Amino acid sequence: MLSSRILTVALIAAPLLSIPGITQTSGTPAADSSAQVRKAITLAAGGNCEQALPLLKRDLRPVTDKELKRKAGLAGMRCAMTLNRGDAALDFLQILAREFPNDPDVLYAEVHAFSDLATRASQQLGQHASSPEAHELLAESYESQGKWDDAEKEYRAIIAHNPDFPGIHFRLGRLLLSKPNPAPSIVGDAKREFQQELAVDPSNAGAEYVLGELARQNQEWDDAAVHFSRATKLNSGFAEAFLGLGATLISEKHYADAISPLETAIKLQPMNPDAHYNLATACSRAGRKQEAEQEFAIHAKLIKTQGGAVEQAPPAPANQ
Repeated sequence: MLSSRILTVALIAAPLLSIPGITQTSGTPAADSSAQVRKAITLAAGGNCEQALPLLKRDLRPVTDKELKRKAGLAGMRCAMTLNRGDAALDFLQILAREFPNDPDVLYAEVHAFSDLATRASQQLGQHASSPEAHELLAESYESQGKWDDAEKEYRAIIAHNPDFPGIHFRLGRLLLSKPNPAPSIVGDAKREFQQELAVDPSNAGAEYVLGELARQNQEWDDAAVHFSRATKLNSGFAEAFLGLGATLISEKHYADAISPLETAIKLQPMNPDAHYNLATACSRAGRKQEAEQEFAIHAKLIKTQGGAVEQAPPAPANQ
């Protein structure tokens, strides 16, 4: 009987606790919270984050004024990052992301905060751990920031101590090709890294694909076809490898053979205009005029939709 009365009182009292103006003994009145938050924002704007951060953490959630909460959340996140308080920064980001999901300032702050947090975590990991994974994470962080030389140094440190660690030769080769203003020898260096990756991990479809692209750019059609073909066998969903194989076979004038891989590329990437153009070319040269016209029409429509320039259909062979 006593328990049922307690339950009844609790059910009656619960709504009252949420009514504005009803002071809860365990909380801070909304008006006081807003005043403290305004004070904290002023402190944060003046660079006094040590004082501002505790106030913002304590008083932000009860605030009902949306604009005040947005400004306070952004101020709290910036102060937390300034003080290297990743845990507090994530708390503020959670509030901002939930209540202001499409706000440009919030989205901008999220991007930079998460980037900075990732960089700091990877640097700490690199300082306190000597595993290949730690160096790899740090290298990826440098790479994402465009710090090519720092990233290369980390990748080479891994290789020096763990030359058979999977994926690192591939990442180093890719980085070398991504460097701005590369030296003339860089392509050869990258090619050797991809070859070494395949010696470590013969199942790396990405290494096969890039070797195929390098060969194709150098008009080494046979080598290109071999690498692209291997990539498609290692990864049946690798649309770019099927497209590369088809384009290479066209360059070798093996038009009929190019049709099948190009059809697969289109199944995997139906909105890729290059795949349709190459298939149209292969069909045209193989004497499949109706299919070629259909593919050229699809290519033109996709290019128009995507705002590019429509390529002209290649001339038909003289014997057709």
